[in-house]
Amino acid sequence: MTQTNSKKNSPKKNRKAEILQALALELENRPGERITTANLAKAVGVSEAALYRHFPSKAKMFDALIEFSEETVFGLINQVVKQQDGIFAQIEKIISIVLTFSAKNPGITRVLLGDALIGENERLLKRTDQFFQRIETQLRQILREAELKGQFNYQGNISQFAEVLSSFVEGQLSKYVRSRFKKRPDENWVSKWLFFVNSIKGQG
Repeated sequence: MTQTNSKKNSPKKNRKAEILQALALELENRPGERITTANLAKAVGVSEAALYRHFPSKAKMFDALIEFSEETVFGLINQVVKQQDGIFAQIEKIISIVLTFSAKNPGITRVLLGDALIGENERLLKRTDQFFQRIETQLRQILREAELKGQFNYQGNISQFAEVLSSFVEGQLSKYVRSRFKKRPDENWVSKWLFFVNSIKGQG
Protein backbone atom coordinates (compact mmCIF):
# COMPACT_ATOMS: atom_id res chain seq x y z
CA MET A 1 0.00 0.00 0.00
CA THR A 2 1.42 3.37 -0.98
CA GLN A 3 1.58 6.34 1.33
CA THR A 4 -1.06 8.15 -0.73
CA ASN A 5 -3.53 5.27 -0.45
CA SER A 6 -2.76 4.98 3.24
CA LYS A 7 -3.70 8.61 3.79
CA LYS A 8 -6.90 8.18 1.83
CA ASN A 9 -7.91 5.14 3.86
CA SER A 10 -6.96 6.53 7.26
CA PRO A 11 -9.95 8.89 7.69
CA LYS A 12 -12.35 6.03 6.98
CA LYS A 13 -10.61 3.75 9.45
CA ASN A 14 -10.43 6.50 12.05
CA ARG A 15 -14.10 7.32 11.61
CA LYS A 16 -15.01 3.67 12.14
CA ALA A 17 -12.93 3.63 15.30
CA GLU A 18 -14.57 6.86 16.46
CA ILE A 19 -18.02 5.37 15.94
CA LEU A 20 -17.16 2.24 17.90
CA GLN A 21 -15.56 4.22 20.70
CA ALA A 22 -18.61 6.47 20.86
CA LEU A 23 -20.91 3.44 20.95
CA ALA A 24 -18.92 1.88 23.79
CA LEU A 25 -19.02 5.18 25.69
CA GLU A 26 -22.77 5.59 25.13
CA LEU A 27 -23.30 2.06 26.46
CA GLU A 28 -21.27 2.98 29.53
CA ASN A 29 -22.94 6.34 30.13
CA ARG A 30 -26.48 5.07 29.50
CA PRO A 31 -26.61 1.86 31.56
CA GLY A 32 -29.81 -0.07 31.07
CA GLU A 33 -30.79 1.97 28.02
CA ARG A 34 -31.05 0.96 24.38
CA ILE A 35 -28.73 3.05 22.25
CA THR A 36 -30.36 4.52 19.14
CA THR A 37 -28.51 5.47 15.98
CA ALA A 38 -29.78 9.02 16.48
CA ASN A 39 -28.07 9.26 19.87
CA LEU A 40 -24.94 7.63 18.52
CA ALA A 41 -24.76 9.95 15.51
CA LYS A 42 -25.11 12.94 17.83
CA ALA A 43 -22.31 11.60 20.07
CA VAL A 44 -20.00 11.12 17.09
CA GLY A 45 -20.98 14.46 15.57
CA VAL A 46 -22.22 13.10 12.25
CA SER A 47 -25.53 12.34 10.59
CA GLU A 48 -27.22 8.96 10.82
CA ALA A 49 -26.61 8.56 7.11
CA ALA A 50 -22.88 8.99 7.77
CA LEU A 51 -23.02 6.20 10.36
CA TYR A 52 -24.52 3.82 7.82
CA ARG A 53 -21.82 4.66 5.30
CA HIS A 54 -19.32 3.07 7.68
CA PHE A 55 -21.57 0.38 9.15
CA PRO A 56 -24.59 -0.93 7.18
CA SER A 57 -26.48 -1.61 10.41
CA LYS A 58 -26.22 -1.22 14.17
CA ALA A 59 -25.81 -4.99 14.37
CA LYS A 60 -22.55 -4.62 12.43
CA MET A 61 -21.36 -2.11 15.01
CA PHE A 62 -22.03 -4.61 17.79
CA ASP A 63 -20.33 -7.27 15.68
CA ALA A 64 -17.23 -5.09 15.54
CA LEU A 65 -17.22 -4.61 19.33
CA ILE A 66 -17.56 -8.36 19.87
CA GLU A 67 -14.78 -9.03 17.37
CA PHE A 68 -12.55 -6.56 19.21
CA SER A 69 -13.29 -8.41 22.46
CA GLU A 70 -12.52 -11.79 20.92
CA GLU A 71 -9.26 -10.67 19.34
CA THR A 72 -8.05 -8.94 22.49
CA VAL A 73 -9.08 -11.50 25.10
CA PHE A 74 -8.29 -14.70 23.22
CA GLY A 75 -5.11 -13.24 21.79
CA LEU A 76 -3.87 -12.72 25.36
CA ILE A 77 -5.17 -16.12 26.45
CA ASN A 78 -3.25 -17.82 23.65
CA GLN A 79 -0.08 -16.13 24.89
CA VAL A 80 -0.73 -17.42 28.41
CA VAL A 81 -1.23 -20.99 27.20
CA LYS A 82 2.04 -20.85 25.26
CA GLN A 83 4.18 -19.04 27.81
CA GLN A 84 2.76 -19.65 31.29
CA ASP A 85 3.69 -22.86 33.11
CA GLY A 86 1.52 -24.62 35.67
CA ILE A 87 -2.22 -25.21 35.85
CA PHE A 88 -2.87 -22.69 38.62
CA ALA A 89 -0.85 -19.93 36.98
CA GLN A 90 -2.60 -20.47 33.64
CA ILE A 91 -6.13 -20.50 35.02
CA GLU A 92 -5.51 -17.51 37.28
CA LYS A 93 -4.06 -15.49 34.41
CA ILE A 94 -6.86 -16.40 31.99
CA ILE A 95 -9.60 -15.38 34.41
CA SER A 96 -7.68 -12.23 35.32
CA ILE A 97 -7.45 -11.29 31.62
CA VAL A 98 -11.24 -11.45 31.19
CA LEU A 99 -11.97 -9.57 34.43
CA THR A 100 -9.45 -6.84 33.65
CA PHE A 101 -10.71 -6.45 30.08
CA SER A 102 -14.23 -6.02 31.43
CA ALA A 103 -13.14 -3.48 34.03
CA LYS A 104 -11.47 -1.40 31.32
CA ASN A 105 -14.38 -1.73 28.88
CA PRO A 106 -17.65 -1.32 30.80
CA GLY A 107 -19.72 -0.49 27.72
CA ILE A 108 -18.49 -3.55 25.85
CA THR A 109 -19.24 -5.67 28.92
CA ARG A 110 -22.90 -4.80 28.43
CA VAL A 111 -22.66 -6.18 24.91
CA LEU A 112 -20.93 -9.41 25.97
CA LEU A 113 -23.61 -10.08 28.57
CA GLY A 114 -26.42 -9.36 26.11
CA ASP A 115 -27.71 -6.47 28.22
CA ALA A 116 -27.22 -4.06 25.33
CA LEU A 117 -28.56 -6.48 22.72
CA ILE A 118 -32.20 -6.57 23.75
CA GLY A 119 -34.27 -6.12 20.62
CA GLU A 120 -31.24 -6.64 18.40
CA ASN A 121 -30.42 -9.51 16.04
CA GLU A 122 -30.62 -12.92 17.77
CA ARG A 123 -27.39 -13.86 16.03
CA LEU A 124 -25.52 -11.39 18.23
CA LEU A 125 -26.68 -13.12 21.40
CA LYS A 126 -25.48 -16.45 20.04
CA ARG A 127 -22.11 -14.92 19.30
CA THR A 128 -21.72 -13.53 22.82
CA ASP A 129 -22.69 -16.92 24.22
CA GLN A 130 -19.89 -18.42 22.16
CA PHE A 131 -17.49 -15.94 23.77
CA PHE A 132 -18.12 -17.43 27.21
CA GLN A 133 -18.24 -20.95 25.83
CA ARG A 134 -14.74 -20.47 24.44
CA ILE A 135 -13.50 -19.40 27.86
CA GLU A 136 -15.08 -22.45 29.48
CA THR A 137 -13.63 -24.74 26.81
CA GLN A 138 -10.15 -23.31 27.33
CA LEU A 139 -10.36 -23.79 31.10
CA ARG A 140 -11.64 -27.34 30.70
CA GLN A 141 -8.82 -28.17 28.31
CA ILE A 142 -6.19 -26.89 30.75
CA LEU A 143 -7.69 -28.89 33.61
CA ARG A 144 -7.86 -32.09 31.59
CA GLU A 145 -4.34 -31.76 30.23
CA ALA A 146 -3.01 -31.14 33.74
CA GLU A 147 -4.79 -34.23 35.01
CA LEU A 148 -3.41 -36.38 32.17
CA LYS A 149 0.09 -35.13 32.94
CA GLY A 150 -0.38 -35.98 36.61
CA GLN A 151 -0.02 -32.36 37.70
CA PHE A 152 -3.05 -32.68 39.96
CA ASN A 153 -5.70 -35.19 40.89
CA TYR A 154 -9.18 -33.73 40.98
CA GLN A 155 -11.80 -36.03 42.45
CA GLY A 156 -14.76 -34.17 41.01
CA ASN A 157 -16.05 -33.64 37.49
CA ILE A 158 -13.59 -31.53 35.50
CA SER A 159 -16.23 -30.29 33.04
CA GLN A 160 -18.39 -29.10 35.91
CA PHE A 161 -15.45 -27.40 37.57
CA ALA A 162 -14.63 -25.55 34.35
CA GLU A 163 -18.28 -24.53 34.16
CA VAL A 164 -18.12 -23.19 37.73
CA LEU A 165 -15.05 -21.11 36.91
CA SER A 166 -16.67 -19.78 33.74
CA SER A 167 -19.88 -18.99 35.62
CA PHE A 168 -17.84 -17.10 38.21
CA VAL A 169 -16.36 -14.93 35.45
CA GLU A 170 -19.76 -14.24 33.93
CA GLY A 171 -21.18 -13.50 37.37
CA GLN A 172 -18.47 -10.95 38.12
CA LEU A 173 -19.19 -9.20 34.83
CA SER A 174 -22.91 -9.25 35.56
CA LYS A 175 -22.37 -7.65 38.98
CA TYR A 176 -20.31 -4.97 37.30
CA VAL A 177 -23.16 -4.07 34.97
CA ARG A 178 -25.83 -4.26 37.69
CA SER A 179 -23.80 -1.95 39.94
CA ARG A 180 -23.68 0.62 37.14
CA PHE A 181 -19.95 -0.10 36.86
CA LYS A 182 -19.15 0.72 40.49
CA LYS A 183 -18.26 -2.83 41.58
CA ARG A 184 -15.26 -3.77 39.46
CA PRO A 185 -15.19 -7.39 38.27
CA ASP A 186 -11.55 -7.78 39.35
CA GLU A 187 -12.22 -6.45 42.86
CA ASN A 188 -10.61 -8.68 45.54
CA TRP A 189 -9.59 -11.08 42.78
CA VAL A 190 -6.50 -12.36 44.63
CA SER A 191 -8.47 -13.53 47.66
CA LYS A 192 -11.16 -15.05 45.47
CA TRP A 193 -8.55 -16.90 43.45
CA LEU A 194 -7.00 -18.34 46.61
CA PHE A 195 -10.44 -19.74 47.44
CA PHE A 196 -10.50 -21.57 44.10
CA VAL A 197 -6.96 -22.85 44.57
CA ASN A 198 -7.79 -24.23 47.99
CA SER A 199 -10.91 -25.85 46.53
CA ILE A 200 -8.86 -27.58 43.84
CA LYS A 201 -6.14 -28.70 46.22
CA GLY A 202 -8.72 -29.85 48.73
CA GLN A 203 -9.96 -32.34 46.18
CA GLY A 204 -6.47 -33.73 45.55
